[in-house]
Amino acid sequence: MGNDGRIGALALLAGMAFATASTGAARAEDVPPRPTMWYWHNWADHHGISHMTKCPLRDFDLKTMSAPAGPQWQDRLKSGPAQVIFTVQPAHWNGVWHPDPKVQWIIPLKGAWYVTAMDGHKVVMGPGEVSLGEDQLSRRDEQGHVGHDAGNVGDAPVELMVVQVDAAPTVDQPCRFK
Repeated sequence: MGNDGRIGALALLAGMAFATASTGAARAEDVPPRPTMWYWHNWADHHGISHMTKCPLRDFDLKTMSAPAGPQWQDRLKSGPAQVIFTVQPAHWNGVWHPDPKVQWIIPLKGAWYVTAMDGHKVVMGPGEVSLGEDQLSRRDEQGHVGHDAGNVGDAPVELMVVQVDAAPTVDQPCRFK
């Protein structure tokens, strides 16, 4: 969605919030359609091979996060402990082949980086894109690869936000968070 689309959606939500605040309820015709967001899931299959799959998030509810703030679309994936880590990967950083240390959401904030799964699928992600790293159960292949290869794209550092969650890694479950 371009900036005009985002501005229009924000204006619609602001209008809906005003209608809700003044009348107590939003009219059905004022509620925008449920959104879909996308993330990349780096997952392992039962052979221990990692894969990258583009996955939808669609289970949104329109509600306030903290009254009296207006409603916003929320998709709560899993409650429980989490750790937030901000990282800055130096220019030309390369993580070589490794599994993620924990099930973790990775969101680039500045710059671009790539992830290559063991099946050869390479995804380049920039600011605002989302990846779920869950290749802990991958196994070393004939080339010595395990997990994924990752690194920066371009000549600048890359800033990431990593949210490690308290979830056990799975196999054969691409797009398990929906």
